[in-house]
Amino acid sequence: METVKYKTNINCNGCLKSVTPFLNELDNIDTWKVDLDNEDKVLEVCLDDDNKTAVVNAVKKAGYEIEEIL
Repeated sequence: METVKYKTNINCNGCLKSVTPFLNELDNIDTWKVDLDNEDKVLEVCLDDDNKTAVVNAVKKAGYEIEEIL
């Protein structure tokens, strides 16, 4: 299992509600959370595999910006 962090523009509870169905439909995610208090709105994802592209695509499909923090 791998934990990956992303900088996003998911900045409120309404945004969280919008993105939730997109992230919850991914089979390779165990858990995820967004730190709304962090200025970078960090999305932290625990992945079963190394398919980070699926996470990026899901967030973009929901209408939000996302960039992996290295």
